Amino acid sequence: MIKVKVRNLVNQAVTIKSFSSGNFIQDIKLKRKKMQYLYGDTDQSVFMDPESFEQIEIQNDLIAEQKPYLNNGMEVGVLFWDEKALALELPAKLVFSVAETGPGEKGNSVSNMYKAAVLENGLTVKIPLFVKQGEKIIVDTRDGSYVSRA
Repeated sequence: MIKVKVRNLVNQAVTIKSFSSGNFIQDIKLKRKKMQYLYGDTDQSVFMDPESFEQIEIQNDLIAEQKPYLNNGMEVGVLFWDEKALALELPAKLVFSVAETGPGEKGNSVSNMYKAAVLENGLTVKIPLFVKQGEKIIVDTRDGSYVSRA
């Protein structure tokens, strides 16, 4: 028996499924399309195909984890199944400016020290003490962690 944790891309429900080692899973046909983020409101976000200028709306609850990383005009990958948008594929790393952070106070420590910082998009990230307000940093969009200075 093989146990897997799967996520339903339509309703975002996570379940645990068990399969025998000889079972096969039916493949589905997914289509990836490069689209440009235009704007978002409280319920949905609007994306545009840069080639056909066709616009689609995606519910914010489907992209809640990726929403803080979106900037107007940003190009992202959108995953479609039967012409329905299911998920976003963001670049692995993005550049953001540090909007506010405390002073970096050094103390007697053996390991790296971090402080909290609020980025221009409202996301809170732990950054090293040497990074100051107004500097640009690179953030990993997969886990929201600091990577390096930009």
